[in-house]
Amino acid sequence: MRPLLFSGLLLFSLQGVCQEKNPIEIEGAWSRATPPGSKLAAGYMILRNKSEERVRLVSVTSPLARKVETHVTLKDGDILRMREVPGYEIPGRGRVELKPGGAHLMFIDIKQPFKEGDRIPVTLRFEKAGEMKIELEVRATRTADQHKTH
Repeated sequence: MRPLLFSGLLLFSLQGVCQEKNPIEIEGAWSRATPPGSKLAAGYMILRNKSEERVRLVSVTSPLARKVETHVTLKDGDILRMREVPGYEIPGRGRVELKPGGAHLMFIDIKQPFKEGDRIPVTLRFEKAGEMKIELEVRATRTADQHKTH
């Protein structure tokens, strides 16, 4: 009985260490619903770093896409262009906001349309801070009329 109790305490202790190792908090993770036949989707969230040291998001995966890239939107004259970047650096005690028209996750070759109310599983991998599994909430796509009023 004692070895079983000890192994249970050890497992509980190791879980606590693993949870404390990743200093990143995720806030408001979401994606827009995609039209039928679309092969691309975007993901947004706020990444907050609770530690004093910078943390770098180095890769992202999802079972619902062949590939997930980290992107930024750059202005080229009057044209906005998306470019893949090798991740995002979150400063110590800082944050990075992934939002429409800025930095975002790009889901490539999605396996099915993202529908309002769906939850999209994602694994974020951080340099020196391990990985974190989250879900993005799929929200309704805004219509042209909604864009005019905002």
